[in-house]
Amino acid sequence: MPTIRLTVGQAVVKFLANQFSERDGIEQRLIAGMYGIFGHGNVAGIGQALLQDELGAAPLLEGEDADTVERLPYYLIRNEQGGVNAAAAYAKAKNRLQTMAVTTSIGPGATNMITGAALATTNRVPVLLFPSDIFVTRFPDPVLQQLEDPRSLDISVNDAFKPVSRYWDRINRPEQLIPSLLAGMRVLADPAETGAVTICLPQDVQAEAYDFPVELFRRRVWHVARPVPEPAALARAVAAIKAAKRPLVVSGGGTIYAGASEELRAFASATGIPVADTQAGKGAINFDHPSAVGGVGSTGNTAANTLAREADLVIGIGTRYSDFTTASHTIFANADVRFVNVNVLPFDAAKHSAEMVVADAREALVALTAALEGWSTEPAYQQRAIDLDAAWQEVVDECYHRDHQPLPAQTEVFGALNELMGERDVVINAAGSMPGDLQCLWRATTPEQYHLEYAFSCMGTRSRRRWGSRWPSVTAPRWWPSWVTAPIRCCRWRSPPWSPRGIKVIIVLLQNHGYASIGALSESRGSQRFGTKYRMRNDSTGRLDGGLIPFDLAANAASWGRTC
Repeated sequence: MPTIRLTVGQAVVKFLANQFSERDGIEQRLIAGMYGIFGHGNVAGIGQALLQDELGAAPLLEGEDADTVERLPYYLIRNEQGGVNAAAAYAKAKNRLQTMAVTTSIGPGATNMITGAALATTNRVPVLLFPSDIFVTRFPDPVLQQLEDPRSLDISVNDAFKPVSRYWDRINRPEQLIPSLLAGMRVLADPAETGAVTICLPQDVQAEAYDFPVELFRRRVWHVARPVPEPAALARAVAAIKAAKRPLVVSGGGTIYAGASEELRAFASATGIPVADTQAGKGAINFDHPSAVGGVGSTGNTAANTLAREADLVIGIGTRYSDFTTASHTIFANADVRFVNVNVLPFDAAKHSAEMVVADAREALVALTAALEGWSTEPAYQQRAIDLDAAWQEVVDECYHRDHQPLPAQTEVFGALNELMGERDVVINAAGSMPGDLQCLWRATTPEQYHLEYAFSCMGTRSRRRWGSRWPSVTAPRWWPSWVTAPIRCCRWRSPPWSPRGIKVIIVLLQNHGYASIGALSESRGSQRFGTKYRMRNDSTGRLDGGLIPFDLAANAASWGRTC
């Protein structure tokens, strides 16, 4: 078998550059590039390999041309967790058909990625992580940034990735890289079992040379499946729908990832079934579609939630039914309510003792629409959904145009953004009170316009996800509400210090003095905002109940090169 002598770092880079995904006949790079911060463990391993690749100095396979060989672009990041968040955002924007790899040093560099890994796995989006690890030889022991465990010499901080990764491995010998990389790609390209793939690379192994089989580096296409509904499962779902008087669709992120927006709209138009959406699913059906009723659940609106309480059948499409979607299992209040769940993951399809349709959302919607031809909900029920939504739209208009003085209210800012943004502009947010307002008020017209991370509700994701969601393929301005802010300002800059690409962004800062969302929850439950006020310590009481912390966020923004 032909071989080529490469270091493990070189092998990783060369392998990733030749991985592609395919769905519906369209092929694209599976790993679009690598984010990285170099330090102890990877600066002389993957770091050197990426440099050689960029300079065209990496070893070539027989017959390869240095001018046309596939290369793996490297992008500088400033924070390890931010790199993972950006990779997850990029994967989400690419409907999980592409993602980014992230490499970090050992120790704090590696553990900084753990929260990002949990975010990706919770959100069911693929990211590829290469944290450096301790020396396999154990000769330099303990090394800088090594956590010693007296119970075993085979444990490092990277073992903490295991519960938050969909796939985890540690490469102790170069040849172990071969099956591990292939297994990792399988998970990344699996629409059901995807999430964080973590492959730990000990720092001495990264630089170790090995005769790798040339076959490992051939152009490899990973075909992303569209599983079709099993006929018997489809028949059970159709029977349940036809027997329902007040059915309701709850559309989640899986609808968007499957590229099933048109099919969802066609299904709703044909059947007259109202469609509510989750945080991840907003925009799959345009807000002004006759069957669209908006966000459902704890942060949902009165129209969707009224229909949810009355529904005798809930049709979940691509949703995992988080606690916010179900209002902690209270929103679907009809004593006789049943569920039909369409999902590529059986674990999610089985929730709520549902009739399971384990299938791709697009394929299932096409099949359901055909099987239900000639059937629709009663006109009176369709009109009720239209009337409820119309009443809610009046509330949205009021929230968007309150003329609050002296500064506009948060909802007015959202209204201005909503009316200003184009179909390809993207609103991004996570955590705090804003996701609630956005979920019930935002009028999304396209699947790509609304990008919220609320599965892990991870604060700090906005600043990284805003460029990961479109970067490196931004073609239009993007808008991002931020959670701690100064008097309402619109801040613009063309070359922020963390963006070598000079992507134009427009950031909106809203002054809520911090802890506004969780503080309100604390107060409503009798905890008097304890520990949830952003206040100075009061010398007379010794408690954090003094004046507001004197933030000048306009000056802070200016320190980042932003003009306000």
